Amino acid sequence: MEIVGQLQKQFVDYSTSLYREVTGATNLGSWRDSSHDIISQLLLKPGFLAHAMLDPVDFLALQSIRKSLNDLPGSNYFDSWDFTADPCNFGGVYCDGDRVIALNLGDPRAGSPGLTGRLDPAIGKLSALAELTIVPGRIMGSLPNTISQLKFLRFLAISRNFISGEIPASLGDLRGLQTLDLSFNQLAGNIPFSIGMLPALSNVILCHNRLTGSVPPFVSQTLARLDLKHNNLSGSLPPNGFPPSLQYLSLSWNRLSGPVDRVLSGLNQLNYIDLSMNRFTGCIPVSLFSFPISNLQLQRNQFSGPVQPVGEVTIPTVDLSYNRLSGQISPMFSTVQSLYLNNNRFTGQVPASFVDRLLAANIQILYLQHNYLSGIGINPTVEIPLSSSLCLQYNCMVLPVETPCPLKAGPDKSRPTSQCIEWKG
Repeated sequence: MEIVGQLQKQFVDYSTSLYREVTGATNLGSWRDSSHDIISQLLLKPGFLAHAMLDPVDFLALQSIRKSLNDLPGSNYFDSWDFTADPCNFGGVYCDGDRVIALNLGDPRAGSPGLTGRLDPAIGKLSALAELTIVPGRIMGSLPNTISQLKFLRFLAISRNFISGEIPASLGDLRGLQTLDLSFNQLAGNIPFSIGMLPALSNVILCHNRLTGSVPPFVSQTLARLDLKHNNLSGSLPPNGFPPSLQYLSLSWNRLSGPVDRVLSGLNQLNYIDLSMNRFTGCIPVSLFSFPISNLQLQRNQFSGPVQPVGEVTIPTVDLSYNRLSGQISPMFSTVQSLYLNNNRFTGQVPASFVDRLLAANIQILYLQHNYLSGIGINPTVEIPLSSSLCLQYNCMVLPVETPCPLKAGPDKSRPTSQCIEWKG
């Protein structure tokens, strides 16, 4: 018992000093009392001294984190956080020896209500931490700057909460960070330039926030996913700002502008790209159509000029609608399963290859409405396959077949002759 008493006194003295450092507290009387009680219970547990004790700094940091967060009604995540037991057995706490190396806050099961409260700056004291995740919930406040002290952090995911304020520029100190997911929060301000300079990034997911300013260049040669959709980003994309390793790029629902040909031409590993709902201008680089893309979304921009792919386009879904594209429709697009070319300035005849593939049910969607097309070689008595959808409304032709169109196509079947003559002129 004498050994236990000595250990108890040493730990309480040390932990009180650490508590002052971690929290900045000055009134430590109540802390010493509670710490004394906890350590008494720990040291008197059978077999406790036979096990390695969690590093005192990590122990105190976990206590501070626990005090700043609570379960939402219906969640019982913190039920296992009994500080008279080994914290390495807490739900979501993973240790290597006496250090916490991963912290997954909240019940990971689908539909869990999550947590409420704020992130305590003491989280930066878990200096061996490699992974930090928080399940969706109602955690508010800003991201603590102290996260930048976690030099071994590889994975940071705090999505679908109510985190506000700006992204700390000091996150650029996390040189080993591979995944940054702060999506579906209320973050504002610029994306720090320092984030783009992180050399090991593989995934950057900052979508559905209130971020403003321009998109910084990203230098990581392992970056595979960049998702910045649904923000208020503006300005032009940085030339050569994305590495050729990029496979997934989503910038939709922003206010980005300028040309994209120099930015995109070298990204030949892209398999998904969505630049829709922006203000991009200039031509669409034809090299895009030879990339291994499964879904190409460029609609609702200000792209202009002709679009003439070099070879057959094998991308399953291509949406170029609501732009300012002109010239004749290339037959190279007839191999696309779902093709949206509506609300542009295309002219001339629809290539015969489209009709052949449409009637063979190889084309599922062919939307050509609201252009200046002058005809399509299709027999008026032919039956369009039920699995295919064709819309030709509001062009410079008499419709050879009646087909159901989206409500947005409007009630008019053909474009007024005056508009067609003016456009030809």
